[in-house]
Amino acid sequence: MAIKTPNDSTGLDQLDVHRHPARDAAHFRRILAARKAMADAEQELRDAVNEARRAGDSWAVIGAALDTTRQAAYQRFGRG
Repeated sequence: MAIKTPNDSTGLDQLDVHRHPARDAAHFRRILAARKAMADAEQELRDAVNEARRAGDSWAVIGAALDTTRQAAYQRFGRG
């Protein structure tokens, strides 16, 4: 489990153990795993788009692969 810090973004450090009984953290762990998978997938998508651009693919082709317009693809991936 995560180490609690003064700036714990989960909010778990604010729980009063006397008012919140212990529960199995299976759902919490599943949510954390899903967030990690989404972040990994987002990075993979960015890497794929960057590689496509380096290979010479147009924003129109990338937009088609993303099921969006070339303008939307550029706005999301072209400015970073």
